[in-house]
Amino acid sequence: MNTLSQQILKHRRIDYFFVGFTRFFAFLVLMSLLGITISLIIDAWPAMKTFGLKFLVSSEWDVNNDDFGALTAIFGTVATSAMAIFIAVPVSFGIAVFLTELCPLWLRRPIGIAVELLAGIPSIVYGIWRLFVFAPWFSETILRPLSLGIVGVGFFTAGLILSIMIIPFIASVMRDVFETVPKMLKESAYGLGATRWEVLRNVVFPYTSTGIVGGIILGLGRALGETMAVTFVIGNVWNISFNPFHAGQSITSALANEFNEADGLQISSLMFLAVILMLISLIVLSLSKMLLIRGAKHKR
Repeated sequence: MNTLSQQILKHRRIDYFFVGFTRFFAFLVLMSLLGITISLIIDAWPAMKTFGLKFLVSSEWDVNNDDFGALTAIFGTVATSAMAIFIAVPVSFGIAVFLTELCPLWLRRPIGIAVELLAGIPSIVYGIWRLFVFAPWFSETILRPLSLGIVGVGFFTAGLILSIMIIPFIASVMRDVFETVPKMLKESAYGLGATRWEVLRNVVFPYTSTGIVGGIILGLGRALGETMAVTFVIGNVWNISFNPFHAGQSITSALANEFNEADGLQISSLMFLAVILMLISLIVLSLSKMLLIRGAKHKR
């Protein structure tokens, strides 16, 4: 009996240690996020105190006169991400529908692996390819015949490269949510004489709409935070233009290009940009998570 009590006590101690060990790492993640946020705010505080909310609506970025604003970088970030979503969503949608509804079994796995491999390519490889291969070709083949007089870097090029980078994420989420549709629902619709398009429109899409939107927002969050690929091809010009072929600036490219040489109020303004990007990404990813959880509850 004494030996049994000792074994029980030993097992309890092991359990307590295991629970404490895992809890430590769980709280370590939260503390790391909190620490990063606090350090960014502290470093950005001089710019916050100097410019206030004017920083969000000012398009100035004058290093010589210490006059800084985030509007140009925010515009570039939103513009390139919106273009990426506009291009990536139809492509991802087509991939997911083909893999789950139309693709032969022998072809499904190779295509799925190829799509997933796109997500594993480093972003700097995308950026270099776009800068040295796609941008010159695009400028010579498309822009020059149209007499636009524009080089091959700018918002559109950045949005296009972002779309290729987020397609695997959106397509994977869409494929997963499409596969959650009960076969009985689809077979019942086919039994009533529905076509494939009618099954997709009336059964699959309504059943998975929340998950689809969540996957799109997840891809948007990925596009918002991309740095190196965008830095290579956006043009890095502090300019607000509604012409998609003009060069511009984004938050991430501004941080990558100017951080090493910045000092004083400029580095504080860059930190302010980082805080803004972090808040935007947090809101987007939180919304995506909420929609995916809501979709999972709906399916139960």
